[in-house]
Amino acid sequence: MKIELAIVLVSGGMDSCVTAAIAEQTCRLAFLHVNYGQRTEGRELQAFNELANHFNAEKRLVVSIEHLKVIGGSSLTDIGIPVPESAADQSAIPNPQSPIPTTYVPFRNAHLLAIAVSWAEVIGGKKIFIGAVEEDSSGYPDCREVFYQAFNRVIETGTRPETQIGIVTPLIHMKKSEIVRKGMELGAPFELTWSCYQGSDKACGRCESCALRLKGFRDAGAKDPIPYAEQVRGA
Repeated sequence: MKIELAIVLVSGGMDSCVTAAIAEQTCRLAFLHVNYGQRTEGRELQAFNELANHFNAEKRLVVSIEHLKVIGGSSLTDIGIPVPESAADQSAIPNPQSPIPTTYVPFRNAHLLAIAVSWAEVIGGKKIFIGAVEEDSSGYPDCREVFYQAFNRVIETGTRPETQIGIVTPLIHMKKSEIVRKGMELGAPFELTWSCYQGSDKACGRCESCALRLKGFRDAGAKDPIPYAEQVRGA
């Protein structure tokens, strides 16, 4: 019997889908989705709702923090900054001394976790699952294991003395191909997910998120079930 309630941060992408499938093995689920003014906000929200229905999440919360769009600084929220079409696109790196792509939304995951912790305190959640990936991602600083270790200390310091909430990052050291295989093992509904940074009808297949996803499926020897633009090879 699943007694413990876990909040799962669900963007609608493949990583959060597999994370939800892992959390489902031992916990009751409360799904959290955050809109922050990203280009594909509507499509990601659709994926979130379809995943919440699939996993029978007993609670769901959708929050808007559009101030991240107002703050800017990311190609995901600022249409004036082009989305890089591959991780190797050097125009995606604003400062060669700090090779962080423009798709990085400054300190976004701290905002998401803060909301999750607040909600967990109210509904009695004991764990916060997030599908962060350190080894095979775009190099975002708030996807590193050390960041989540530090945030766990922040939670311990900044919540009620009796509160016991811990962040769980089950994918943190996995490669995309390993995430695909784990999802297939657990029956994760990849067909409901959306990862593209640009397209909402068909995935572009060219942005770095699509490239990483397609490589993950290819390396796992599987076919990605979502629709891609016709000209994309290997989709």
